[in-house]
Amino acid sequence: MGIRRVLPCGAALGMILLAAGPGLGDEVSASVNARIQEQLGVFVYPKGDQDEAAQATDSLGCYDSAKERTGIDPEAPAAEPETPEKTRGGAVRGAAGGAAVGAAMGAIFDEAGKGAAAGALGGALRGHHGRKQAKAQARKAAAERADAANRERMETFSRAFGACMDARNYSVE
Repeated sequence: MGIRRVLPCGAALGMILLAAGPGLGDEVSASVNARIQEQLGVFVYPKGDQDEAAQATDSLGCYDSAKERTGIDPEAPAAEPETPEKTRGGAVRGAAGGAAVGAAMGAIFDEAGKGAAAGALGGALRGHHGRKQAKAQARKAAAERADAANRERMETFSRAFGACMDARNYSVE
């Protein structure tokens, strides 16, 4: 059974910092504090007389607590946008519609066959272009939804982290 199962992460770090001595412990504490603040996009300031080691221990404890309470792991990969479903038939439908219009136009000038062929080609190109545009719009919308979900996920985690740190006498902005 590893130390992580025996002690919460913050307490484990506190024991490591005590064993590391004054010089190394300060560097580790500053690094832990900076990493968590950067990852969450927050600033943490002690309201009392907590030193960097105490803040690092509290930060890690609150990080683990927020992870447990929210079910969110900020270090897990962000959600990928879903891929749009494949659409088929844009060119075929466009060609059929274009052929019908072209045949009608060609019939006016006694060239229904040529009108249908030209209409089919134009319709196929419009249908293919329309399908490409629709797929690009669907990809963009999916990426925007995934970004919004990831932002909301991190905001939820940061609120849980901030509430825990507030309870431990820190200001989190």
